[in-house]
Amino acid sequence: MEELAKNGVETVFVRAPQAETPEERLLLQVQGMLAEYERAQILERSRRGKRHRAKQGEASVLSCAPYGFRYVKKTQERPGYYEIFEPEAAVVRKIYALYTGEGLAIGKITARLNAEGIPARKSGKRWERSSVWGILKNPAYRGTACFGKTKNAPRQRITRPMRLKGGRVSQRAATVDRPREEWIEIPVPAIVTSETFALAEERLRQNKQFSPRRTKVESLLQGLLYCRHCSYGLYRSSTRTSARMIYYYRCYGSDAYRHGGTPLCPQKPIRQDLLDPIVWGEVVRLLDDPSLIENELKRRQEAARHADPTQRRLEALKQEEIRLRNSMERLLTAYQEGLMSLEELRSRMPALKGRSQTVRDEALALEAMAIDPSATLKLADVLSSFRERLQKNAGTLDVSEKRRIMRLLVKEIAVGDDTLTIRHSIPVGRGPIAGGPAPEGPNIPSQPRSGESYALCPGRNLRHAL
Repeated sequence: MEELAKNGVETVFVRAPQAETPEERLLLQVQGMLAEYERAQILERSRRGKRHRAKQGEASVLSCAPYGFRYVKKTQERPGYYEIFEPEAAVVRKIYALYTGEGLAIGKITARLNAEGIPARKSGKRWERSSVWGILKNPAYRGTACFGKTKNAPRQRITRPMRLKGGRVSQRAATVDRPREEWIEIPVPAIVTSETFALAEERLRQNKQFSPRRTKVESLLQGLLYCRHCSYGLYRSSTRTSARMIYYYRCYGSDAYRHGGTPLCPQKPIRQDLLDPIVWGEVVRLLDDPSLIENELKRRQEAARHADPTQRRLEALKQEEIRLRNSMERLLTAYQEGLMSLEELRSRMPALKGRSQTVRDEALALEAMAIDPSATLKLADVLSSFRERLQKNAGTLDVSEKRRIMRLLVKEIAVGDDTLTIRHSIPVGRGPIAGGPAPEGPNIPSQPRSGESYALCPGRNLRHAL
């Protein structure tokens, strides 16, 4: 009130006279504090109530039903729930098939939907790229709607790691993702399989990391380089001499103008024409020695049996299976005690059984990957054929084809003052590859091998370190 008065703003109260005396102003401030406290209490009670209903598996706490679903309002017999709306669900399956099967980009999918006259949910509206992107990102289509995925936070500076994780900020506040373990999963009918959703999720992640962003001249190591000092990514810059254009890889942290006039990193620019051949030569050398990849496969298989992420995922799946089993037992108990009708039991039980079967299948698949020795032999055969095709076409590949291969074989590259560390990955992911189709299977990152490094000298000289 004092701030408004100082700025010449007159405040008029509808239900009470204007505070003029010190006592009236004190009473007004007390009433405002009580109203603010009551508002905070209401918000907290609402938040706790929504979380409780979400943990009970009620879809009523979610926002409007996504495309492909319809929300059925609650009745006296059962709470609100999602059901599949088949005309829209067929479009959702088509989008996933185009993205994961045919490899179309989101823009191409949007154009095809509009060209085929497939209507969007809003009457008379065309499909937009953001709508297709939202469908590919929503876990509800694999049978798991999530509550509490985001939260409001103070505005932060957008860094490269935040951008790769999908962080978004507005002018005043940021909506950030909560940790995955804080999400509350609500079982809903699945429109696509978990495997299809995982493929779409992985391709979205790779597209975010390796987006060319209108690069005029293609770069072999684009999106793979990061600085060992400050963890910022390296971008490509150029300088022109009297004879030609020279390209460099430069650290974002070394640019003073980006950080208030003071650079954050002492990393010097590195010539592209010197760095690219080193990394490509390392990739070719790796393919020339198949025992390196085969030994890495065996090591990764042994490590997978005791890997913390795998164990944590298995434990989470077991806990989820227990929770679903308890939910089904509670439904049966409620029916036996006369608290639920047979129709309600028949309508609610299939969704829980379907989700339980999905969780059980995923747990069995994880256990099989860790203990199945035939997987190593299969992957070795796949890698052998991949290596033969690549060696046959290695001399005729252009920069774009080499870059696609590089992203299959290299996870990331750490650049130091005078060393270069390459972290390889095993190329068994889906997707086309030069000289033939790519092998199918999971993309398994390998650990960096010790004992080998490259010394980098910015400028014209480059030497190898033993």
